[in-house]
Amino acid sequence: MTIKSASPTAISRRTAVAVSLAAPFVITSRAFAADKVRIAKSVGTSFPFCGADLGLAKGMFASEGIDAEVSVFRGDGQMQQAFAAGAIDVGLGSGPGMGYAAKGVPAIAVAALASEPRNMSLVVMKDSPIKTVDDLKGKRIGVTTAGSLTDWLTRKLSDSKGWGADGIEVVPMGEMRTRLAAMKSGELAGSVNSIQETWNLVEQGQGRLLATFADAVPDFHTHVIYASRPLVDKNPELVRRFLRGWFKTAHYMRDNRADTVKFIAATMKISEKVIDESYDYELKMLSMDGAFNPKAIETIRYSLKDLGILDRIPEAKEMFMPGFAPVKV
Repeated sequence: MTIKSASPTAISRRTAVAVSLAAPFVITSRAFAADKVRIAKSVGTSFPFCGADLGLAKGMFASEGIDAEVSVFRGDGQMQQAFAAGAIDVGLGSGPGMGYAAKGVPAIAVAALASEPRNMSLVVMKDSPIKTVDDLKGKRIGVTTAGSLTDWLTRKLSDSKGWGADGIEVVPMGEMRTRLAAMKSGELAGSVNSIQETWNLVEQGQGRLLATFADAVPDFHTHVIYASRPLVDKNPELVRRFLRGWFKTAHYMRDNRADTVKFIAATMKISEKVIDESYDYELKMLSMDGAFNPKAIETIRYSLKDLGILDRIPEAKEMFMPGFAPVKV
């Protein structure tokens, strides 16, 4: 039997047909290829920041064509160093962290994540004679470090009561277990904690929630969303897609309490009861559209010098990038 070879012309024709048929699939694949976005959480022990993990798990970022990767740092300073090194694209951090942009870090706030600090609280021992904030005048309150947000909030609380910034004695004592030991010994009258730390102490039968800082600092952005300057300059649409994915997640957190509590409790490795007790505090401050509050920006401007982040009060335009929020989902 004779086997006939196809002519070069026939092969060329067949190849052309095959390529023409495959081309639409190649183009489609490229058009829908997900863009990689490296998301940073400045700390891992934050209810709102766990929205990054939730959004990843629930496909919120994927719905915007984003292949998200989440990493955790040990505070704003370390996260801002990662921005400087080009290691991350977007970050979830504190409002006062907006001052780093004025210091030359190549990252800028693009949306508000949370408003007044309802998730920062004052805790006293369960049997403490202190019943209200008015009883704190002249008392010693433990904070993490000098110049920290916990330090600044305590001074703002004292000032809001008309006692001046030093009406409450601020005592920097590091981590919570050290402050708890000092409270038990009577060395401290109370401590400034995250709302989760406070509810954990309540659950253990050791502490009592005295107040949050929402009334003392009503105009504030406790948390904001940052984007790297190169990403903002080169691909602002990707920043917008990330923000839509984030605020889809925020809406999900608001509308699905039970699932959100279960997921965040597992992520933070805290009991569901503690997270459920914290839920209302956290959701009341969680932004649903990222809009900046001009009064909050002014509060943060002046806080940056008080906190030692800057040696001057920056202009608002140095701290955030308009045009990305509010976000519609």
